[in-house]
Amino acid sequence: RCHRREHSHRCADCGKGFVWASHLERHRRVHTGERPFPCSSCGERFTQKAHLLQHRKTHSPERPYKCGDCGKRFGEAPPFLAHQRGHAAHKSYTCGDCGKGFAWASHLERHHRVHTGEKPFECSECGEAFSQGSHLAKHRRSHL
Repeated sequence: RCHRREHSHRCADCGKGFVWASHLERHRRVHTGERPFPCSSCGERFTQKAHLLQHRKTHSPERPYKCGDCGKRFGEAPPFLAHQRGHAAHKSYTCGDCGKGFAWASHLERHHRVHTGEKPFECSECGEAFSQGSHLAKHRRSHL
């Protein structure tokens, strides 16, 4: 079945198809808000075990990457490099409305909603709208 890429496991909520039943089960958490993997250190919960394992590293005392600008430390290079980019003197993306600069185009796009009032993320249960997807995700858990 996996060689032909048949997506025979379908989500009843959105119709998205999956090759593996386990992937459908993991996807269903998008709709249910279920977060079955709790961090034993801080209690934060995750939808996937891999995300929990990644998060656990934040509790590790070993943080060899230190930002020279603000002193924040990181355990891994990719988040450290992304953080450093935020300090970059040259902010390539500038808001045409207020002049604020951003190192990432996606952050400028998100910021622009402050000026437009756009709220493209709408709760399917109650209709409340949000400017950021993460705010909607947090809100959806209130319906559980």
